[in-house]
Amino acid sequence: MTRTLALALLAGLLLAARPSAHEIPNEVTVQTFLKPEGQTLVFLVRAPLKAMRDMDIPTASNGFLDLSRMGPTLQDAATLWIGDFVDVYEGGRLLPKGRVAAARVSLPSDKSFASFDEAVAHLNSPPLPGDTQLYWQDGLLDVRFEYPIESDRSKFAIMPGLTRLGLRVNVVLRLLAPGSPERAFDVHGDTGIVQLDPSWYQAAFRFTKDGFFHILDGIDHLLFLFCLVIPFRRLRPLIAVVTAFTVAHSITLIASAFDMAPDALWFPPLIETLIAASIIYMALENITGAHLERRWVVTFGFGLVHGFGFSFALRESLQFAGSHLLTSLLAFNIGVELGQLLVLLVLLPLLALVFGRLVDERVGTIILSAFVAHTAWHWLAERWDVLSKFPIGWPVLDAAFAAAALRWAMLLVLAVLAAWLVRPLVGPKERTDSPIS
Repeated sequence: MTRTLALALLAGLLLAARPSAHEIPNEVTVQTFLKPEGQTLVFLVRAPLKAMRDMDIPTASNGFLDLSRMGPTLQDAATLWIGDFVDVYEGGRLLPKGRVAAARVSLPSDKSFASFDEAVAHLNSPPLPGDTQLYWQDGLLDVRFEYPIESDRSKFAIMPGLTRLGLRVNVVLRLLAPGSPERAFDVHGDTGIVQLDPSWYQAAFRFTKDGFFHILDGIDHLLFLFCLVIPFRRLRPLIAVVTAFTVAHSITLIASAFDMAPDALWFPPLIETLIAASIIYMALENITGAHLERRWVVTFGFGLVHGFGFSFALRESLQFAGSHLLTSLLAFNIGVELGQLLVLLVLLPLLALVFGRLVDERVGTIILSAFVAHTAWHWLAERWDVLSKFPIGWPVLDAAFAAAALRWAMLLVLAVLAAWLVRPLVGPKERTDSPIS
């Protein structure tokens, strides 16, 4: 009796340890192709079967898929889990839901989605033999959707609403438009509508919005901005200083987009460390007594560093710029500037209220700056610890090093030129409109 009970408990534990058919996968990668052909838009999708939850998957007694009865299930899975949640647009017009023209199960080792032609040939080939031993968790669902369109020369957009397939979903989308090279997109999470060939104004709108919300989400950039705000009481001289910051980070942001920045693994943690150091410096300058007449110079220098930080966040989004890279970069910077101005409009009256009624201005400046310095110091320690794990050796003096040195020299010349152009716009105004000390 005791042995029977022990076996029963062991069997229960083993069953509980097996992954549930309703369990949400952690990582899901979906491969897709989108190709307009005449008056039909072909949309090919490959997704793991394990992401199709709550489906009645026909299996044999040995636990393998019963491929002879998979036909209706594949149609339902393709429609309920993919087709119903993907929206495709032609010239801004939402197309009707795609028709499932073909669906099949594939082995996890199948490589046919390496190209569009191979994927089409694979979907047109005979299905897997009925005696193939394949667990449903290991299988792949390949689907061909077809959408009626007016012309294969139209502008298309897609909202791949496939986030429900897993906790983290990565959609690899490749567009094959007539007369154009293949364009690839790597879409993570809910990115909204993706313009596959955006116009300049569509790209500008998207990146202006991205820049606006990026500065609002970037706590380290906001703390740096907060340090700038504390000693100032008037908006006009502060706008000039913030504009110097924007001009500076625009230089390094654009330079990074054109591959003028180092691509070494140590570079991102170095920039993050320097950003934390810039916040500490600005906070300490506030505490010891800020030289407001030349603050724009310090802000400009640190803006060059922050621009590299912006570029790390922007790097993945540039795939949505289409052929309007420079327009998108400028629009992103405009969005950042608008976000900064919004923050200033909130902080200046708030600080005026605090310093006017609650605490003496000098004491309040020291207290607030000390709090910021304390926070940034912890960031500096953490980021330095990360940076120290990356070996930084002496560069090899070869052609690649010479090219990189030339790019950095060009970047330095641009920075000096920009500072020279900004100086007459900033320096005199800050002297005449000097905030109270």
